[in-house]
Amino acid sequence: MSSVSSQSPDSKFRLPTNVRPQHYDLVVRTKLEEPTTFDGAVTVSLDVKEETKTIVLNSSKLKLGQATAWSSALNVEQLSSDTSFDEKEKRVTFSFPNAFPAGSQAKITIGFAGELTGSMTGYYRSSFVEEDKTKYYSLTQFEATDARSAFPCFDEPGLKSTFSITMVSKKDTVNLSNMPVTSEGVFSPNDHSDLKSIFSDLNEEWKVTKFDTTPVMSTYLVAYANGPFEYLESSAKMPLSGKTIPLRIYTTKDLIHQAQFALDVKAKVLPMYEQVFEVEYPLPKLDTLVANDFDAGAMENWGLITGRTSAFLLDPKKADIAAKKRVVVVQSHEVAHMWFGNVVTMAWWDYLYLNEGFATLMGEVIIEGTAFPEFKPNSEFISEHLNRALSLDAKLSSHPIEVPCPNAESIGQIFDGLSYSKAASVLRMLSHFVGEDKFLHGVSLYLKAHLYANSVTNDLWAGISQATGIDIIKFMDNWVKKIGFPVVTVTETTNGIKVRQDRFLETGLAEGKDNETIWSIPLAILTVDANGKPVIDRTAVLDTREKTFELDTTKPYKLNAGTNGVYRVLYEDSRLSKIAAEVAKPSSVFAVEDRMGLTFDALALSKAALMKLSSALNLIDALRNEQEYLVWDGISTNLSSLAAIWWEDGRILDLLNAFRISLFSPFVKKLGYEYSESDTPDISQLRTCAIEQCLSAKDQSVIDELRGRFAQYMKTGDDSVIPADLTRAIYRAAVAYGGRDEYNAVKAIFDKAPTPTARIAAMLAMCQSKDQKLIDETFNLILTGSRDQDIMYFFRGMSVNDVTKRQITKFFEKHYDELCRRFESTFMMRYLVEGTYGGLSTQKDLDETNAFFKDKDTSRYHMGLAQSLDSIRAKIAYIEHSSSDLRQYLQVWKQGN
Repeated sequence: MSSVSSQSPDSKFRLPTNVRPQHYDLVVRTKLEEPTTFDGAVTVSLDVKEETKTIVLNSSKLKLGQATAWSSALNVEQLSSDTSFDEKEKRVTFSFPNAFPAGSQAKITIGFAGELTGSMTGYYRSSFVEEDKTKYYSLTQFEATDARSAFPCFDEPGLKSTFSITMVSKKDTVNLSNMPVTSEGVFSPNDHSDLKSIFSDLNEEWKVTKFDTTPVMSTYLVAYANGPFEYLESSAKMPLSGKTIPLRIYTTKDLIHQAQFALDVKAKVLPMYEQVFEVEYPLPKLDTLVANDFDAGAMENWGLITGRTSAFLLDPKKADIAAKKRVVVVQSHEVAHMWFGNVVTMAWWDYLYLNEGFATLMGEVIIEGTAFPEFKPNSEFISEHLNRALSLDAKLSSHPIEVPCPNAESIGQIFDGLSYSKAASVLRMLSHFVGEDKFLHGVSLYLKAHLYANSVTNDLWAGISQATGIDIIKFMDNWVKKIGFPVVTVTETTNGIKVRQDRFLETGLAEGKDNETIWSIPLAILTVDANGKPVIDRTAVLDTREKTFELDTTKPYKLNAGTNGVYRVLYEDSRLSKIAAEVAKPSSVFAVEDRMGLTFDALALSKAALMKLSSALNLIDALRNEQEYLVWDGISTNLSSLAAIWWEDGRILDLLNAFRISLFSPFVKKLGYEYSESDTPDISQLRTCAIEQCLSAKDQSVIDELRGRFAQYMKTGDDSVIPADLTRAIYRAAVAYGGRDEYNAVKAIFDKAPTPTARIAAMLAMCQSKDQKLIDETFNLILTGSRDQDIMYFFRGMSVNDVTKRQITKFFEKHYDELCRRFESTFMMRYLVEGTYGGLSTQKDLDETNAFFKDKDTSRYHMGLAQSLDSIRAKIAYIEHSSSDLRQYLQVWKQGN
């Protein structure tokens, strides 16, 4: 068994330890006709650890009946004598007349009933339209603490149990759960006499579906669903067990034709995980259910993955590269959890990153790199995850990867870029440092040592230490337990380099108590040999404040080769100039990942006033002959960020846009607007990147081309003039530079989108209008016509339109109470706060934001708010210290062109 959680068992936020659940018999009946409801009963088998007259479970938003309990010691049933609820901590306490002796077995049975709402948490309903009629189906979303709102339970990840689930539903619907069906049939009083005591009104309109018993698992992984689902099926032959695992993907009839690609991805990656982990996939099937309404992206319920349409559906004839990559990433990520999280589960939510960071690394880099190498996932990780992590972690308001989570509010806030992207980044760094084979062997040892149990951080480090012979705890402890990350400053000496580490902040170097951490930093120093070939020293580690290393500084060199380390590198100006000259060479010794890392580092260092912004732009200018899409994607991201910061300085913005156009328009001219099946993913994505960047920079020729294509679509209804990869750009150009007709046409696509990609593109585009009447219509749509899961797209779109950037803050503040009620049980408020305020950039913005939240209860999103306030402060400082340098650089550049 694993170590215990750092959270003490008697914490006021945790359940008592006097009893421990062993098995649940759960019966749930679903009524999908309005008003949609569910009811049922649960019997929990318990080990009594200490003598007690009370049993405390988690429960929320449920109507509970009187509890009945049986004890092996007393061999008699007794009714609860008292029931008390703790609404804040979502607990119910049942008291009984006679005590349950320590060491005995007990069972408690509780009837329950609840509403099926559109909350996207607990057991909830999702809607779809068939023949102009709204219909419903139901599904669960229990992570992190919402199983308790579907049935009374011991809703903590460490309290693993087995589950036997029975579903009662109308006979023309389909029931799904974690395990396969063992029996199913129309209700019969003779065959189902046990159900009559739970549901007195059952008749032949109902059917009863019984599922096989699960392995021991945590409550947050329990899943079930009911509705008019259809499915596609496949199978996977497993390399260790030799078993053939049936695979299905379910959704409604109108969407099932878009599900084949996700099913194919699952069939491809599932056997790979069994091979890599050297642990057999433990369940007899693996389904996926695609939902119209879903709060997160997807969820790794054991044996029944669930997720939103944009995560799993695409039209193979009209799918852009981004949509395909998203399906690959999400499906692979969730399959990784079948082992990492589901077989071995974190002991408490402090260790969420053990689940999410590892699934991100495995699903989105290691396995994807084998299954879909054409997407270059290890390289893309730098922009998709590493830079995201470093941007968030460069704030004073950041938090460690491993962070105490005493209550539900704190748990909900750590599903963020640190638990996912930074955790994956430090694991990727460790993998490269020790070698991927040894790393994965260590992971396998860890899984085998804790099968079906719970674990903490040091359990994983112990497995990798055993595989590598390295003290991984010493090496990794500060990376997961301390806030922030370092910048390594390089100073050239007579014989080599001196390197120093300090905590990096987006506003500069940390000082005092904020700069006490010393990390073990794998420097991965790249140099060149006598033949000019790159050589990497992977043994060099900076584990003190400063160190010196001998090397020949007359030749090219670079730290953090491959950009696998979770840190920035600051060079002297003279060395940066030499690096810029080296990256400009067609035969540069710096690989794609190095060129990406150099670009992201340079812009981040300039924001922190550790490097001139003009020096960072010089580096970008030196990359004009670059041909790799991922390098240009990083450049595009950084230049868009600059434009978003200086959005109110017209002189600088005009110059910056001209600079952007000069970089990207040659690719538009070279690659054109037509996509071919013979194009590599790199070529397709580079074309899209260049066109989108020129559109953002107001390149008139690109605007005219994109508007012309949409005009042709409006005239003929033929969408073949809108390539899938340019859907977002064309819709955006049409609305931003068009009027009522274009807006209405995009609104019509939003109403009846052929694919999730088109729907998201339409939502983002509708936010780009400059016409106040149309803007007001879009704001109204947020309140009355947007699915809850989609509201973040509207906020995101409004926050990048210069006309609405501050209007969205006023809208949020005006409707704050309504939004709080609407999203009281989801992650959405944090996303809305970050999306609304993170892009603001003046002292007035900062003061007004602080004033608005001064009297608000921010407990559910205080981390996101603090990070947004830090973002505003950093932008204010950036504008102050770099405007003059930026303006001068761009003016000189323009005169030279």
